[in-house]
Amino acid sequence: MTDSHISPLSAFAAQLRSQQVDLTERWMKAVFHDAELTESDRLTYEQLADHIPNILDEICAALEQQDLDSVESAMERDARLHGKLRWKQGYRIDELVRELDLFRQMLSGTIVEFSEARPYFTRRHEERARHFIDEAVGFVTLTSIREVVTERDRKIDDYTGRLERANHELTLKQRLVAELYESRMQITRSVVHDLRNFLNVFSMALQLISRAPSKVETALALARRQTTDMKTLVDELVEYSVVLGDSSPLTLERFALRELFDELVISCEAAIEAKGLRLQTAFDSALDEVVSNRLKLKQVALNLLTNAAKYTRAGRIELAMTALENDCWQLRVSDTGVGIGESDRERVFKEFERATHEDIPGAGLGLAIVTELCRVLEGEIRFDSREGEGTVFEITFPMRLEAAGS
Repeated sequence: MTDSHISPLSAFAAQLRSQQVDLTERWMKAVFHDAELTESDRLTYEQLADHIPNILDEICAALEQQDLDSVESAMERDARLHGKLRWKQGYRIDELVRELDLFRQMLSGTIVEFSEARPYFTRRHEERARHFIDEAVGFVTLTSIREVVTERDRKIDDYTGRLERANHELTLKQRLVAELYESRMQITRSVVHDLRNFLNVFSMALQLISRAPSKVETALALARRQTTDMKTLVDELVEYSVVLGDSSPLTLERFALRELFDELVISCEAAIEAKGLRLQTAFDSALDEVVSNRLKLKQVALNLLTNAAKYTRAGRIELAMTALENDCWQLRVSDTGVGIGESDRERVFKEFERATHEDIPGAGLGLAIVTELCRVLEGEIRFDSREGEGTVFEITFPMRLEAAGS
């Protein structure tokens, strides 16, 4: 018997509400026993039920109001959440459609059960109820599928982005390998060229001794100079290979910069003055202790000082250490040497680049070594130079270098 104040569809909706738990369990049992739905076997009760009770409640509201538009917003929200969760749970689209179709079939069966026990629920009411249920479940299915497709496309876009980044990194690494190969070939060509020149001069010295015994001293002096130049070349190559091949963690220590400064002056003063040059020094009294790698800092300074002495025929070499703001300090080495032309500024820090117009021994690796050491010591290097007037190198270092991973 029906209440005259309640429409047949509202009475049917009230019946669905009262049986919500039972209907949900019946639907889940049908899902579990369906051979086409394999992913459901891995889900818990709560995971499988998901937003189905909410969607059932919204269908009831649509039946009561005989209007799907009134619940469309809430139904869309729950359908999207359902689709997103099923995507995360590994459902295929056909599995998602299948389980929602089982939900529709169950509700259609409930219509038949309700109408058989209630004569007032006519065929017209059945068709009306079936219409709302089919429309609602169809809307939920379509919205859920769209959400699955959106999630899939987002995942594809993510994978595509990762693949593009990986391809970009691979391209960069391939380019780096190519540049490294060309660099190694340049090393080989440069070393072979220099060694051939040394051997040619040795050969000339031997020929001079055999043809003109009176010029033995001259030939020996020539040979000794070539030996010295060859040793310089080999020493630079060894130093560069050690710097590049050092993969051990950077050893840090606390030490006084003044002690390093005095050690540098003692190390290079005699050689600079032997060339007839003056060594000017300046140490900022505001500098105290630093935390860095003392040997690598010394190596940087010595390479700059040696380079300055090589390319300076007259005048002075300056060594200075100065305190800066932002917890930094500066190493400065300047000279009054040949300078660097505008066209050479781009290549000055590259391997085997040197003033080829000068008769100066070495492999042109001094500034390449400095560059690599500055990278390790977090130093920022800059230089200013005028051809024929001299060069100034300034490197800014942190007062306290932190260990990797700290």
